[in-house]
Amino acid sequence: MISALNRLVDLVEEHLGEELDVDSAARELGTTGYHLRRMFSSLAGMPLSEYVRRRRMTVAAADVVRGRGDLLDIAVRHGYGSTEAFGRAFRAVHGAGPGDVRRDGGPLRSQPQLRFRLTVEGRTPMDTRLVDHPAFRLVGHAARVPLIHHGVNPHIQRHIAALPPEEHQRLKSLGDAEPRGLLQVCDDLDPDATEGSELTYLHGVALTGDTPVPGDLDAIEVPAGRWAVFRTSGPHPEALQTAWAATATEWFPSNPWRSRPGPSIVAVLDRAADFGTATCELWLPVEPA
Repeated sequence: MISALNRLVDLVEEHLGEELDVDSAARELGTTGYHLRRMFSSLAGMPLSEYVRRRRMTVAAADVVRGRGDLLDIAVRHGYGSTEAFGRAFRAVHGAGPGDVRRDGGPLRSQPQLRFRLTVEGRTPMDTRLVDHPAFRLVGHAARVPLIHHGVNPHIQRHIAALPPEEHQRLKSLGDAEPRGLLQVCDDLDPDATEGSELTYLHGVALTGDTPVPGDLDAIEVPAGRWAVFRTSGPHPEALQTAWAATATEWFPSNPWRSRPGPSIVAVLDRAADFGTATCELWLPVEPA
């Protein structure tokens, strides 16, 4: 996986002035675009699209300062159809417009070319099992919310708090499949996992494929497939978020599996009254690498 990510970085450099076909690149590297984007964002700390933008503007800034053509020539060379679009992208990265930088020589915020050198140290114990699961449904109350990587997501918190206590009991009584209990489901995630991008969050339960779904509930159809199930315990949600990050930095690089599209599911097995600590299972859809 590390060699694939470094080759992806090389391809970014070779195609800075045009759109990079990540899915085609992934096929040549023996993986999928979904998995490649997920691993890149997890290990680099930024989405692939953001890295491409920063690198493109870093190289463009050198052209601006050195006077390699007028601003329209530089804009076109770096994949922009107008000086206005180029100027907006340039200012977003450097904090100043290209005309100002050409006159003053700065300010510039350069993005070095990334190199992945991963040492798998096993810092985070990974209590894991693999499950082959038949097709099932995730049923409950869904909402579109922004992705937040660290800490409690207040949008999800408000969504759950708006449900009356009796609705939680009703949902619990409906569940008849693994994962058991009330579930926290994230679906339709941006493959780059960009902070602030929207996802579908569902508070609900798992039903077998032939169990009727009440008409007032939202449903996500989940096809049959394999899942990696990670058990976490400790401060909540910190322990869960640490384990989630460790799946990318430690588990996937040292196991013959890759992520596949599908919802991620958190089942809370046990928790303190104030939810300060919890024991959870994180279900991630996987396939052979």
